[in-house]
Amino acid sequence: MPYTEPELKANIRRWGAELGFTAVHFAPTNLGHAEPELVAWLAAGFHGEMDYMARHGVLRARPTELVPGTRSIISVRLDYQPDAADAETVLADPERAYISRYALGRDYHKVIRHRLQKLADRISAEIGPFAYRAFTDSAPLLEVELAARAGSGWRGKHSLLLTRAGSWFFLGELLTDLALSPDLPEEPEHCGTCSACITVCPTAAIIAPYQVDARRCISYLTIEHAGVIPIALRPLMGNRIYGCDDCQLVCPWNRYATPSRETDFQPRHGLDHATLIDLFTWTEAEFEQRLAGSPIRRIGWGRWLRNIAVALGNGPRTEPTLAALHARRTHPDNLVREHVEWALAQHASPNDHA
Repeated sequence: MPYTEPELKANIRRWGAELGFTAVHFAPTNLGHAEPELVAWLAAGFHGEMDYMARHGVLRARPTELVPGTRSIISVRLDYQPDAADAETVLADPERAYISRYALGRDYHKVIRHRLQKLADRISAEIGPFAYRAFTDSAPLLEVELAARAGSGWRGKHSLLLTRAGSWFFLGELLTDLALSPDLPEEPEHCGTCSACITVCPTAAIIAPYQVDARRCISYLTIEHAGVIPIALRPLMGNRIYGCDDCQLVCPWNRYATPSRETDFQPRHGLDHATLIDLFTWTEAEFEQRLAGSPIRRIGWGRWLRNIAVALGNGPRTEPTLAALHARRTHPDNLVREHVEWALAQHASPNDHA
């Protein structure tokens, strides 16, 4: 090897920075300490319908079993906060659609995997072939725990990774067979007595510090959940049609976050300020075409309409809103029809005869 271990680690950080990664750290491969909490979380059913989490079980805390031969893990961060319409302003306007900031642009999976591949190529060009696998929210890994153990930040009470520059970033990993020691020490926790994220959660999904019941989380309900949204939770969702950022928007550390320079993460098709009615009237072809390359596309047109119908039911009763909902009453998807009827019921008046 042409480099000593410290030299190689320093170069990997530099190469990662040249590729646009905000930070590059080196994580340990042993996460055994996190297994009891993971097992308890799964046993409580907090993962909801995300069966893959239970199916993989403790494998999420065992990177060396996920990828045999793993000796070190390169953990990266990539900022994504876009230059978009003010989030609080959109949330305060019930006729507009709120989409999580991370989903306004291109699918981050593709962006980060591509850059991790470039980083791996750069390493192999310098030291020769080595074994690796790249991941970003795409494998049974405790990514936040890995990043925290690598010194990249600390786990906030909302369960996301936090740094002194906030939490508007994605995480990615290269599991490698390189003998690279983990970074030490870990970043101390800096949440203190703050509980703003817990208090602000619209559906009280953060049931305790560091513990989220996904079944109540708006991100889960609008993205991962494929069926009927529980009636009791619908009014709490407001105009959030894809994901939820409330716990990040209120976090004091995000005051120090800076907008991302990545053009891939900038808003497309006016999604940062679009009206609910405009999005609700998209045809399936328009949905597929306009959201090509977007993480939103994977939920499909039916769930997209389901989510918007709930938001329309939470908004003001206007003639355009009623007309848009009535136009979808005969939609072929029963899931859409059920939520449209609920939305119409929210706007019903004694004079309605529909």
